[in-house]
Amino acid sequence: MEGAAERRPLGVFTCQLCALTAPYSYVGQKPPDTHAVILLEESYVMKDPFTSHKDRFLVLGSKCSLCSRLVCVGPECSLFYSKRFCLPCVQENMDAFPQEIRQDLEKRKAPSKRPASQPSSRT
Repeated sequence: MEGAAERRPLGVFTCQLCALTAPYSYVGQKPPDTHAVILLEESYVMKDPFTSHKDRFLVLGSKCSLCSRLVCVGPECSLFYSKRFCLPCVQENMDAFPQEIRQDLEKRKAPSKRPASQPSSRT
């Protein structure tokens, strides 16, 4: 019986930037059924639905350390640099981040300069 209770979600995680939703089963830094895993931030976690292993999990997201907005771990919504930051807060505080982080964000902004209507050069 206890196994069935463990599988029930505690709630639904919703990213406040992209509206991703997923049921979460744990909030914290030490997901259940893991022996040596300690997350670097308090995270919303769900059991991995693609495996039957109890110790497998997916990190959905966390709160932005500046504005407390709940954001997913997707690169279009947040980044982790010692703490979780939503991209709007990163943009507002760009000068506070190291050059490597700024360069990485510039790469994210301009992935492709080719219009979608043009065919790829690979044929």
